[in-house]
Amino acid sequence: MSEVRPSHPPNDPGHGDHMETLESEFSIARSNALIPLLVISAVTVLAILAVIVRAKPVAPPEGVAADKAFGPADFPVVFAKEEALVGLDGGGTDAATLIFPVPAPPFSEGIFPCMECHGSIPPNPERRTLEGMHTDIVLHHDEEHRWCLDCHDMNDRNQLRLASGALVPFTESYRLCGQCHGTQYRDWRSGIHGKRTGYWNGAKRYLLCVHCHNPHSPRFASLQPLPPPVRPQFLRPEDAVAVAASGEGSSGSAGKEGGHAGHAH
Repeated sequence: MSEVRPSHPPNDPGHGDHMETLESEFSIARSNALIPLLVISAVTVLAILAVIVRAKPVAPPEGVAADKAFGPADFPVVFAKEEALVGLDGGGTDAATLIFPVPAPPFSEGIFPCMECHGSIPPNPERRTLEGMHTDIVLHHDEEHRWCLDCHDMNDRNQLRLASGALVPFTESYRLCGQCHGTQYRDWRSGIHGKRTGYWNGAKRYLLCVHCHNPHSPRFASLQPLPPPVRPQFLRPEDAVAVAASGEGSSGSAGKEGGHAGHAH
């Protein structure tokens, strides 16, 4: 193997000159340029931060999607006629007046329009037990503080009445419910609460609160617990006989009993 030798022997005069050249090379760390460079970098960073902080947010031109809350009234082609509501084209776009496409409210047969009967009956605002009509209605909906005319308008029974006095049709009853049940109304609008069908980026249909809840007694009735489902091997009588004859069912029971007995010992 060939031996690698230094280009300048230790005793060579050129070796000293080479070392002096390396030591005399420029170094920022040993020069006076380090501090000015750090100052310039710091000033540049501060200037960039100042520009970012003082810059105004970018506002899109007026009328684009970022400045408008769209409602069903903005998409008459998307929402089919059978899903449309009376007054859909005139609905507002703010959260309080958004109109959602819903099916017809579940009125009792022959009960609507209400003013066919109430039009000839003088309004009576006195809180009382109903007699003659609507005796089947039992109010279990904050009945200590609420009565019929807290939700139904006294002079126009075809409309519902908000706390502000504004009248809304029964197809917008969600606005009435949302006055007290704000979190449920928020979730309903998002499709989390209740039932919403349709397309992610197309037509949608919402069920009203009253499609699932009785407005006069909205709490769901308690469910009666049911027995567990029948095991597949007992679905047909002949299968049950075969299992009993094979001793599978009795062996399992015997095993459990034996386990309990062993545990007792």
